[in-house]
Amino acid sequence: MQVITKPAPVRSGAPAGIIGATANVAPSREIVRVEGVSKRFGAVQALNGVSASFAAGAVTALLGENGAGKSTLMRILEGEHQPDSGRVLVDGRPVTLSSPRVAQGLGIRVIHQEPEIIAELSVAENIFIGDLKARGGVFMDRADLARRTAALLATFGVGDILSPTRKCEGLSPALRQLIEIMRALRPGARLLAFDEPTSSLTEDESRRLFAVIRRLRADGVAVVYISHRLREILDLADRCVVMRDGARVADEPIAAMTEAEMVRLMVGRPVSDLFHRRRRDLGPERLALDTVSTARIHDVSLTVRAGEIVGIGGLVGAGRTEIARAIVGIDRLTAGRMRVSGKDYAPKEPSDSVAAGIGLVPEDRKQEALLLTQSIRDNVSLVVPDRVSRFGFFNRRRERELVAHHVAELRVKTPSIEQAVGKLSGGNQQKVVFARWQARGPRILILDEPTRGIDVGAKAEIYRLIEHLADEGMAIILISSEMPELLGLSDRVLVVRDGRVSGEFGWQEASEEAVLALAVPAQLTNGSVTKESHP
Repeated sequence: MQVITKPAPVRSGAPAGIIGATANVAPSREIVRVEGVSKRFGAVQALNGVSASFAAGAVTALLGENGAGKSTLMRILEGEHQPDSGRVLVDGRPVTLSSPRVAQGLGIRVIHQEPEIIAELSVAENIFIGDLKARGGVFMDRADLARRTAALLATFGVGDILSPTRKCEGLSPALRQLIEIMRALRPGARLLAFDEPTSSLTEDESRRLFAVIRRLRADGVAVVYISHRLREILDLADRCVVMRDGARVADEPIAAMTEAEMVRLMVGRPVSDLFHRRRRDLGPERLALDTVSTARIHDVSLTVRAGEIVGIGGLVGAGRTEIARAIVGIDRLTAGRMRVSGKDYAPKEPSDSVAAGIGLVPEDRKQEALLLTQSIRDNVSLVVPDRVSRFGFFNRRRERELVAHHVAELRVKTPSIEQAVGKLSGGNQQKVVFARWQARGPRILILDEPTRGIDVGAKAEIYRLIEHLADEGMAIILISSEMPELLGLSDRVLVVRDGRVSGEFGWQEASEEAVLALAVPAQLTNGSVTKESHP
């Protein structure tokens, strides 16, 4: 397989540098190279002789399933881990990255998926922590701090949302992620690694981030971009390094790659079709909404039958999640009514939806679904106390049997059901949420972004599970921002815009263009839709 040695040239006409780097640095010059790097943790060989280079003025995508070794490689580059063998070179010279301070001193910075924000500090203090200038050698120069922060906020287009003096407590995951990114964009950065940076961002915030990454590339920064969103990779990257089982299996120019080829390289087998659409005999109506309104949605009507997958598409903020919140009783109805299996249904709180046979896999599993410090057993059995009790007495053996059965059925990778959920990969965490509802056995399951932040191998397993649940007669509502997922799984697709259903398609009529035409407000399209605007 061909290995690229000269990344694509820097794009011309880029704006001036944003972090003090020298513009128009030759993209063929390597900033960092790893040669034959290996790392073992106990019995696990995390890295096995990995070699890769990261050049100035190029975006290098780093791909692989969870557990492929991407994070271990990044932690070696940032000085958190030291390799067992092999070496790291900066500007062609071998270096020992003995600590994060050493790595940062060499201009290497990694932006992790989980933001490390100090809630009690202001936005400005979090961004420039460790670089707070003093006046007279004693007092913090707050005017200088505010000025530098305001410039960064303006670069990201969030100056009207965030102020330099605002405390970070209570900020959304997206804003916390942006602060983490801005912290890394300080003078001296020569290699910036982004680990799933858009997992918590809206489409608009993602577009701003992409613009910043392109400017970093034009300024001569080496960018490493890790994402499970393959469309982002094709749009942003110059090269693509693929890892599997701790080894590098490909290093190719992005022009030579397709989504299908990237998937094949990551999972080690050809994946021609992740979806296996088959005709199902639909059962009776399970859920109906009749002109339902809340503070955020208006006159929404929909039905879903046993064995049917009804997809809901639309832009982030259009009202998709708010429909789910209304169904499960989080948001109170202001008009309309709902029925479950033909009977009126008016939940006052989420527990009413569980009692009615409705389950929800929420968009943010870590914040809204899982108890990360608790065991798999505790998380799965959370909604089934009545299934593991008899005559009012809790049966611990029955609980363990029930949880173990569903964990095994979903092939959750764990040494034990007593493992803390927070120590699992994203894909396995999501399987634990599914196992919870399989243990409960709802008749209706609402899935809000069910594959967000998980690798392609885990996605394929989740897709098979969703299809299996529908085959077994479960009624499923699928909310997804990934168009192939939405179109590939759904029997019908409803499109939501501005809190209202703007249209509906059968699976044979649904296409990306048709869904986008109803999802994007006319004043934003100007007759066309860009791929960055997809639901």
